[in-house]
Amino acid sequence: MMKFQNYIATFLIGLGLMGCNNTLDEINTNPDATTEVTPSLLATGVLLDMTQLDGYPEKDLYGSGFIIKHLTWGERVHSYRYNIFDRASFASYKSLLNAQKMVECAPEDEKNAYDALAHFVKAYRLFYVSMRVGDIPYEDALKGEEGLIKPTYNTQKEVMQFVLNDLEKSYELFSAAKPFEGDPILNGDIEKWKKVVTAFELKVLMNLSHRESDTDLRIKERFASLVASRPLMESNSDNFQLVYADKSATVYPLHYTQVKHAGYTMLTNMLIDKFKETEDPRLFYYAEPAASKLNEGLASSDWDAYIGVDPSDPYEVIKMAFTTGEFCGLNHRYTDLPTGQPLIHVGYSEQNFILAEAVVRGWISGDASAYYKKAIRGSLDFISENTPDEEYYHHGHPLNEEAKSAFLESSKIQLGSDKEANIEKIITQRYLDAFMEYPIDPYYDYRRTGYPKLPINVETNQNPVHDKIPVRWMYPKSEYDYNAENVVDAVARQYGGVDDINKEMWILQK
Repeated sequence: MMKFQNYIATFLIGLGLMGCNNTLDEINTNPDATTEVTPSLLATGVLLDMTQLDGYPEKDLYGSGFIIKHLTWGERVHSYRYNIFDRASFASYKSLLNAQKMVECAPEDEKNAYDALAHFVKAYRLFYVSMRVGDIPYEDALKGEEGLIKPTYNTQKEVMQFVLNDLEKSYELFSAAKPFEGDPILNGDIEKWKKVVTAFELKVLMNLSHRESDTDLRIKERFASLVASRPLMESNSDNFQLVYADKSATVYPLHYTQVKHAGYTMLTNMLIDKFKETEDPRLFYYAEPAASKLNEGLASSDWDAYIGVDPSDPYEVIKMAFTTGEFCGLNHRYTDLPTGQPLIHVGYSEQNFILAEAVVRGWISGDASAYYKKAIRGSLDFISENTPDEEYYHHGHPLNEEAKSAFLESSKIQLGSDKEANIEKIITQRYLDAFMEYPIDPYYDYRRTGYPKLPINVETNQNPVHDKIPVRWMYPKSEYDYNAENVVDAVARQYGGVDDINKEMWILQK
């Protein structure tokens, strides 16, 4: 997957560790090659490392899909399919060193932009590390050059305060910055970056909804202030997303030239049944009809040609469904189009779902239904904007203006007067929108709200607590090997000394 970009990101980590002006006098060098690292070069590596796919659950579409039950698999048993959570990784810290070097290398007239980017990257990366495990090093992280190689752990509350403060600083610096080079995501557009920083800060605050009454964090007040005073994303063109290209080593990661196992992918009833319940036309863009139903004579445009697999069924049952064609696979647009679709990490639809939830929770005033429909409309637009208008891809259900408007007015998706029912509808629509996008975020929404209700089979669930899905990963073994005193202290402080996947971290406690 994107092997060239992976190579560049790895190469840049090495360059970043060398420093900005290392002339490499002590080794032989190519006289025609640069011996200095530029901030733009480091920025490219840092941003690609953030947004491209790899083996971590929040950046692996298959692993994430298994966790949140969008997908199951016809070939073998993947650990996440049956809720086996192991150890997290702290690899994110490595790329933050390059972000530090990026700022050090930047000339004064460009420093604001690169410093703003560094603050955003640190907040973004460490937010997700903390969401996996709980307490992490933040304040003392990245001080290896100062001799601090065993950083202490901040509490998760402190981590979230640091994250929010870094995002505030990022916005402040971007507001004083000029466009910068080396940005393959937003092309150094300062106004777009300000929207992304704001949208991500709203996401962080919503993930703190269990702590909305915390007087130190002032979550509701912060949220309302951002909405009132900051520019917000206005369309999918503002998305923080990785765009693929029909060029060598930059094609969509599920394209048939990149992977040979996409045919084993099976869509679950968590998608298929919910789409059929509301007659949601996205079904025909996400899925291929079941071969068994086509063999029975149904057309690919027939709703009954689409069947979902229960991901909690025993593997033997799932394997039989795969063998007999009693399942829907991925729509060919994911495997046949070299550009696929952009991979969104912070997006317009997501922002509007968050705003809708905030209205329902009473954090801001406004029309929850209007935000909710803008979010769904953004999801529909994203699909139609990134898919050829051909029956091969939409199976006779094109997402034209008429179809979009009809779905948005459908009585089956409207919000009502019940707060909890509205939150469930908002989170469920956000879950459906996130198919092959926003890796791992739907899991955090489920963990926070309980929606949508994911299937749990006590006979197949490999979590030691058989009636629930794990709520965290364990700390990396490397921390126990090299920073044992501090990680043991963090586990004792949070989880009674037991590094357990079923222990609730601070952010989840009510």
